[in-house]
Amino acid sequence: MKSKRLDLSSRRPVNQDSFIQEWPETGLILFNSPFDPKPGIRISRGRLCELDGKPEAEFDLIDRFIARYAIDLTRAEEAMALDSTEVARRLIDIGVPRQELVELFGALTPAKIVEVVNRLNTVEMMMALQKMRARRTPSNQAHVTNRKENPALLAADAAEAVERGFSELETTVGVSRYAPFNALALLIGSQTGRGTALTQCAVEEALSLKLALLGLTTYAETLSVYGTEKAFHDGDDTPWSKAFLASAYASRGIKVRFTSGTGSEALMGHAEAKSMLYLEARCLMAIKGAGSQGVQNGSISCIALPESLPGGVRGVLAENLIATLLDLELASGNDALASHSSIRKSAKLMLQFLPGTDYIFSGYSSMPKEDNLFGGGNFDAHDLDDYNVLQRDMQVDGGLRPVSDEDVLKVRRRAAQAVQAVFRQLELPPVSEAEVEAATRAESSTDMPERDVVGDLEAAGRFLEEGRSGLDVIRALAREGFDDIARKVLALQKLRLSGDHLQTSAMVLPGPKVVSAVNDPNDYRGPGTGYSLSPERRQEIASLNQALDPREIGREPSAQSGGFLRETGEAHAGTDPGEIVIALGPAFGTALRSTLLGIPHREVLQALIDGIRAEGLRPRAVKIYATSDCGFIGHRGAQLSGSGIAIGIQSKGTTIIHQRDLEPLNNLELFPQAPNLDLSSYRTIGKNAAKYAKGEPVTPVPTRIDNTARLKYIVRTTVLHLHETRQVVKDRKARELDWSPIQAAAGSGAVEKVTQA
Repeated sequence: MKSKRLDLSSRRPVNQDSFIQEWPETGLILFNSPFDPKPGIRISRGRLCELDGKPEAEFDLIDRFIARYAIDLTRAEEAMALDSTEVARRLIDIGVPRQELVELFGALTPAKIVEVVNRLNTVEMMMALQKMRARRTPSNQAHVTNRKENPALLAADAAEAVERGFSELETTVGVSRYAPFNALALLIGSQTGRGTALTQCAVEEALSLKLALLGLTTYAETLSVYGTEKAFHDGDDTPWSKAFLASAYASRGIKVRFTSGTGSEALMGHAEAKSMLYLEARCLMAIKGAGSQGVQNGSISCIALPESLPGGVRGVLAENLIATLLDLELASGNDALASHSSIRKSAKLMLQFLPGTDYIFSGYSSMPKEDNLFGGGNFDAHDLDDYNVLQRDMQVDGGLRPVSDEDVLKVRRRAAQAVQAVFRQLELPPVSEAEVEAATRAESSTDMPERDVVGDLEAAGRFLEEGRSGLDVIRALAREGFDDIARKVLALQKLRLSGDHLQTSAMVLPGPKVVSAVNDPNDYRGPGTGYSLSPERRQEIASLNQALDPREIGREPSAQSGGFLRETGEAHAGTDPGEIVIALGPAFGTALRSTLLGIPHREVLQALIDGIRAEGLRPRAVKIYATSDCGFIGHRGAQLSGSGIAIGIQSKGTTIIHQRDLEPLNNLELFPQAPNLDLSSYRTIGKNAAKYAKGEPVTPVPTRIDNTARLKYIVRTTVLHLHETRQVVKDRKARELDWSPIQAAAGSGAVEKVTQA
């Protein structure tokens, strides 16, 4: 038997995730497998003869590759002799520069690196990551896909992604033969509007390379590596073949990074009883040895596996950190769906978001999850506002920027029209006006018209066979009047000649301007150093579309409709036991005209009067100027009331029923949550006040509890109370009021004096 509370807890999103205990013999362990090797190295005559306890005769292909290409043997023996805890302390010592640590870790073995990193707790790893990332300025990468593989929608989503600040875009395909069109659409969209961004199409490597050579893509990260020999064979060849492929890309001006991540070997059944982090260290050293400028790692598509184990996200952070220790550009995962729990997903993100990485996501789902062919996405288009608020809250540069609806629609339409024009020029299956219109405003591919899939696939095949290239795209754009996009695509092609974007941690910004670890090196050495938000970037992050100007709150036209209160003189204590004073705050009906929820003050006052009259008593309205505090407004009203009972009300709608002989902060009934008060509530408050005066039994006014009220209304509450407080005149006596009822406003001409001297 379970309690109801426990039963409900068991259905929480986090409890839909998978959790398992460690099982070292199968590699289901993040750190410190009992089967992990101990750090060690032996060098003879300039040759590495023993690596982490394994003699050269027993080296597998990864050991051989690491020994030959990934360790600085001139410093290795000295570096390996250092105490691991001492090395770990250097990582968070702001007095030790990044370059010194890069050189040190370049001389360590995989087991030694893991031992050092494992000396750090999670916060210390984040501190080290902030110092060790290659490029000073953080950035971000987006996924852009859709299930219908509609080119107009791909281009529109790409254009919006770049407008939002993403500097790299990655697409993939559900059907491999769509690859040329998807790459083409992404290329065009990425250069529309604000854009300049690098793009890739994640497909089989031979096809990926062909698309790159044709100038349809500008970077690649599909070169996967693994930490055991058997996993490598079942995966993709050898470290040597990967290094050769990377050289093929780079030699033709295509930026390339490798892909690795904790858990892949265990997922493939070839972990050799080693911990996930140790195997990932081997992967990263192989990547370094291959000469790659960077890596996409952070468990990537395996993320749910390490997260099922103790220390899962700490392990992901550790592998990210190791990549930076080896001087690799880091695209730090956060892409594949990691959890059902929003809390858990956000907590995982913070480990990379707060310290910053070269690319915080190796693929943020810039469209809804249902259109993401990469596995859903940890965050998607619906979370972009949340992400921008996180940047604003923490004053952290997460690589994105708020954009207006007008700008989004503008770039989406232009990108879709540009694709339409290129397809027309190159005699490809036409993109209709209906597709352009749908792509401009679509939520997802379900909003897109159907295309002739067979015709598209046949045309895509011909496009590739004919060797259509980026130059054909440039000519087509220019002929159709899209000169601005054509020039940007041409600028990307020119970059392939200079190769500036092949430097470590390069990104291409509008201009195009290449920013990399060469011209923007991370020089963090503690407070006042490294990357900081410029005033312009700080303002950009702060300028959310939904951020209101507080100066305008309370000054809405609806709140300014005609005055209805007239002061008639100083208010004095009443003698009529049948009167109920309604004590109004100093701004009520004058400087402010409606409550927090926008209920006109005229109607609120009418409802209170109606409630009092329903009980046969007489209302009297006074204005309190000496205070804006609801308790004191009600208390002062009670001193003036002939019955000793008063209703105090602030302009924002907070209300109290007070009694003459009670202390100011004591009361009969308090209604502190103005958002939960409607006209019916105010009528009941009037009735109850009258019942108290008559000495009759009173059922307190029912109050609704809304735990989100503060979140929704605290800003408006603050500003309205500020306006109220500005009307306070400390020494001014309470004033009697004439009140014009609603009927007078409607044209009856009746004016009622609601006072009892």
